[in-house]
Amino acid sequence: MHAFMKKNVYLYRVSSWLKHQLTARNTGGHGVHSPYLFEWVRMVMSDKNTYYVWDEIEEIRQEMLKDTRELEFVDYGSGGPLPTSPSKGRSANMRRVCDIAKGSLARRKEAQLLARLVGWLGRPLLTSPSRGGIGDEASEDRKGLTIVELGTSLGVTTAYLAAMDSRNKVVTYEGCPAVAEVARANWEKLGLSNIACVVGEITVDSLQFTVDSLQLAVDSLSGIDVAFIDANHTCEATLTYFNALVSRVHEKSVVVVDDIHYNADMEKAWKAICADERVTTTMDLYRMGLVFFDKHYWRKHYKMRI
Repeated sequence: MHAFMKKNVYLYRVSSWLKHQLTARNTGGHGVHSPYLFEWVRMVMSDKNTYYVWDEIEEIRQEMLKDTRELEFVDYGSGGPLPTSPSKGRSANMRRVCDIAKGSLARRKEAQLLARLVGWLGRPLLTSPSRGGIGDEASEDRKGLTIVELGTSLGVTTAYLAAMDSRNKVVTYEGCPAVAEVARANWEKLGLSNIACVVGEITVDSLQFTVDSLQLAVDSLSGIDVAFIDANHTCEATLTYFNALVSRVHEKSVVVVDDIHYNADMEKAWKAICADERVTTTMDLYRMGLVFFDKHYWRKHYKMRI
C-alpha cells in the first residue's frame, strides 16, 4: 500500500508539472498589466546576476547534503494528518542531516529568487506603512524589512532571506529543536545575526491554538513585508498560516507559498488563496506561488516559468 501511494503521488506531481508547462507563460513581463509587476518580472524573475554571499550559502548547502550526523527528527510538515495533540501522533525518529537536506531544502533557483525579491522590496525608493518615508533621505535611517518564514529546516533559505541586507529582520519558525540547532550553527558560519528562530510546533490538536500562538508572535512585529510559508503541507494548515500572516501585511507585502502543487490538498489551498478577496494578484511559478495585495493591481492570476 505504501509503494502504491508513493506511485500515485509521483504520478500526480508529474501530471501537475506537465499541465503547468503547457499553460504557463515566460514572456519576460509582456502580458503583465501592472507597471510595477512588469518591472518586478523584468528585474527580479529575469535577473541572472549573482551575489558573493550566495556562493557561501551554497557551500553550506553542500555541507548539509554530505552531513551524515543523525538527529532526533520531529516532522510536522510532511503533509500527513495533523497531530491530535502536542504529545500524540507526531513522528519522531533518527534522521541523517543529509537526508533532511535532500527532502526539505528549497532548490537554489527558488531560494535565490526569494533573495532577489527581498532585495527588490528593500529598494530605497520603495515605501510601505511599516517603513515610512520615500526616497533616498528616508532610506538612510530605514529599519529594513520584516520577514517571516514558517519552516526553517536547516536554515539555507533563511540565510538567503537574511543575507541581502543586515538591517532586515527575519523571524523563522522550526518545529524540530535538533534541526533548529543545525540551522543556527549554519547562520553563525555565515555571520548572520539578524535572524530570530522560534522553535516549537505550529500545528497541534486545535488549529485555534496555532492561530493564537502564531498571531501572538506576528502581533509583536511592526508589520510583515515578506512571508514565506513552507511548513505543514496540508490545505487546512496552510490556510491557517496564511490568514494569521495576512492580518499584518500592507499593500506592498508579498506572501510566498511553497510547494503549491505538492499534492491535491496544497493545490486546494492555493486555489482558495487565489480566490481570497484580500488578494489582488498571484503568480504561480509551479514550485511556489506569490501573493500580492496592492489594490492598484489588476485582479489577475498569472502562471509563469522561471
